[in-house]
Amino acid sequence: MSDLEGMRNMNVKHAIALAISVVASPLLAQPTPIKMSIAADGTGPKIDRNIFGQFAENLGTGIYGGVWVGEGSSIPNVRGMRSDVVSALKALKVPSVRWPGGCFADEYHWRDGVGPRTKRAVTVNGSWGNALEKNDFGTDEFFDFLNQIESEAYISVNMGSGSVKEAADWMAYMTADPGTTAGAERAANGHREPYRVKFLGIGNESWSCGGAYSADYYVDEMKRYARFTRNLNIQQQGTDNPAGGSVAGTDPMQRIAVGPGSLDTAYTEAVMKAWKGHDWSWSIEGLSMHNYTWMSWPPSFSSIDFGEREYAMLIKDTLKMEDMIRGHSAVMDKYDPAKKVPLVIDEWGVWLAKLPGSRDGFLHQQNSIRDAIIASINLNMFTRHADRVRMTAIAQMVNVLQAMILTDGPRMVLTPTYHLFKMYVPFQNATRLPIDFDAGTYSFGDVRVPRIDAIAARGTDGKLWIALTNVDPSKPAEIDAEIAGIRVGAASGTVLTADRVDAINSFDKPDTVAPRPISARVNGGRLQVTLPPKSVTVLSVTP
Repeated sequence: MSDLEGMRNMNVKHAIALAISVVASPLLAQPTPIKMSIAADGTGPKIDRNIFGQFAENLGTGIYGGVWVGEGSSIPNVRGMRSDVVSALKALKVPSVRWPGGCFADEYHWRDGVGPRTKRAVTVNGSWGNALEKNDFGTDEFFDFLNQIESEAYISVNMGSGSVKEAADWMAYMTADPGTTAGAERAANGHREPYRVKFLGIGNESWSCGGAYSADYYVDEMKRYARFTRNLNIQQQGTDNPAGGSVAGTDPMQRIAVGPGSLDTAYTEAVMKAWKGHDWSWSIEGLSMHNYTWMSWPPSFSSIDFGEREYAMLIKDTLKMEDMIRGHSAVMDKYDPAKKVPLVIDEWGVWLAKLPGSRDGFLHQQNSIRDAIIASINLNMFTRHADRVRMTAIAQMVNVLQAMILTDGPRMVLTPTYHLFKMYVPFQNATRLPIDFDAGTYSFGDVRVPRIDAIAARGTDGKLWIALTNVDPSKPAEIDAEIAGIRVGAASGTVLTADRVDAINSFDKPDTVAPRPISARVNGGRLQVTLPPKSVTVLSVTP
């Protein structure tokens, strides 16, 4: 054999060895399975369905163009409400909708929005871009909208520029018997029967846009609103009314006081101390908390065309929600160890820079797979604190901030966050189950966050439901779960993922980020599933 032939043979051998190593390397590099244990026969608190609530403010095109187009619109509608939007929201089984704000609530005068629309006041929305507010969408339209999507009312009364009398008169209009003057006015406007007001927000961000009150001043004002802003469908005063028992009925209105918007506990301390010492004449049934994912104020991170660093930083910023829940829950526990008063996180979500070309003050942004992953992390945190967190409202429902739905004239697109919420529907009113796992770490530069997040619950349908989030944008995760207490027969579900961290659904490409089926392997009582990178998976397990 010549030297040349030897070299050729050697090169062939090297090429074959290299090819074998390339083929074999994925097998050798398979990730170590993440061990997980779920006590399917265990028990925990109920995951109140109101944790999956929504927020719709008179802001930008959130209402006008997003929900309301008017009876004369060429866009299909029922009494002015967009039929496509109504149908999409109905599929989410939305438990409650907070309205009319937000900051707008403390400049909203309800009488501007009742009666014949041709005679309603035209005002200026000073909170959001000085847009004209025609008041076409008012109280009666809001309740019609709720009826169409089969949801409950969370009314925020005007405590900033309004008065106790104005709030009380509004409640009378909504809830009084038609034999009263207020009830007769409502009947004349098309609705004889009293409306059902399930939740009442006493002010909004009173530490800031709602009046910049000190905590003690807010508490003094809040007591008056809690006493006199009555739901006239029920006898509701305090919780120890010597004149007539506690609260009449089995499903009374819940009054929600303003709480914190940061780690500062001043409002939480003041409100809960007052609640602990309240007498028969007033009470509250909730304390609000606001927290957004935005890194810094004003929000500057883009909702489009971003990279992995921005992705990782916002994931990390989301985790401060855990610190806020723990910190304020500890204060609430001091005054309310029985957890009678829920923590109501009625504004949360990703707040990003406005889309280029959109109007200032309209808070119009896109919605990516990153935002859906952030939503899953938040919902999982709320679930882990379900004994105290029993209601939330994502900001916002349509066309504003982290919206479920985007519209443009007659066009509509469902966002990744919409799909995430629909995947989580089985967790509404489910029972949280014990789950244990090693979250691991995802890192990018100096950012380090848990790689895996997961919750488990027994649904009202009796099934075991598991939600699994893989934060890592480039590496899959192999889950190996031991499930105790039930016989594991089969598991299947849906996964939400995309090829890029900034993948969005546009009007031209509405299905770029959409759920698709995923199956899991069942072997000897264990469940195994591969989570794609940057994904959320929801599985149901059947015997």
